[in-house]
Amino acid sequence: MRVFVTGASGWIGSAVTDELLAHGHEVVGLARSDRSAAALEAKGAVVHRGDLDDPEGLAVAAKAADAVIHLAMNHDFTDPVAVARTERTAVQRMLDELEGTDKGFLLASGLITTAVGRPATEDDPAPDEARGGGENLALSYADRGVRSVALRFAASVHGMGDHGFVAYLTGLARERGAAGYIGDGANRWPAVHRADAARAVRLALEKAPAGTRVHAVGEEGLATRDIAAAIGDFLGVPTVSVAPEDAGAHFGWMERFFSVDSPAASRRTRELLDWCPTGPTLFEDIAAGAYALG
Repeated sequence: MRVFVTGASGWIGSAVTDELLAHGHEVVGLARSDRSAAALEAKGAVVHRGDLDDPEGLAVAAKAADAVIHLAMNHDFTDPVAVARTERTAVQRMLDELEGTDKGFLLASGLITTAVGRPATEDDPAPDEARGGGENLALSYADRGVRSVALRFAASVHGMGDHGFVAYLTGLARERGAAGYIGDGANRWPAVHRADAARAVRLALEKAPAGTRVHAVGEEGLATRDIAAAIGDFLGVPTVSVAPEDAGAHFGWMERFFSVDSPAASRRTRELLDWCPTGPTLFEDIAAGAYALG
């Protein structure tokens, strides 16, 4: 298939691009910089220059492809309203272009707050605000001639060079001289290795029917105090509890994510896609130095 991939040079997207190319698919990757364009061309992908603020350009690329994998997102956590507005506009325009074609539209989403206090399953609808409402919008097109699929990624998509949530926590622990968790640290995060996540995306592209929610989850729920302890052990610093009332000052924007108990299951995804995660665990990656520069 000819697949238009937004975020094709990002952390997850670059692994997805490699996975698709290795299995005979053609990748048209969205690139907003010369550096990203060069990286994609070096892999053998076709470059489409643009960004999420150009919905008409996205629509053109979507129309010319056999399927779309939308992984890009503006991660400016200081202005979530603007991020949500940009995301929804981009998604809406691509979906409108694909309506009635039966082409695939696979959209990245998350699992934090999908369910709280119990493992989220593929049956759980997303909160209305997830991806600016993009996940629910995309799935609503399953009855409108679009093979829409929600790609829900674990809070930690880890591996060597990860610069996401765990890298932030590691950098914070290095800066403060202690690895912190909130309260008793019993709240849980799911995790998945980057290579396993990329394989799940490729299998979803090839197999998932319209309206499917895919959970890219390798480990269902790791206690945040254990994540902090693994970081502390690697850095050689103590692990400490941060009182909930002090968490905002200690963790900054991360507090609203790191405080949630949001494990997630992936049994149905594994059965549907014949997907079995095989990569290192999060704790193995931490111990191996994946966040040495975090």
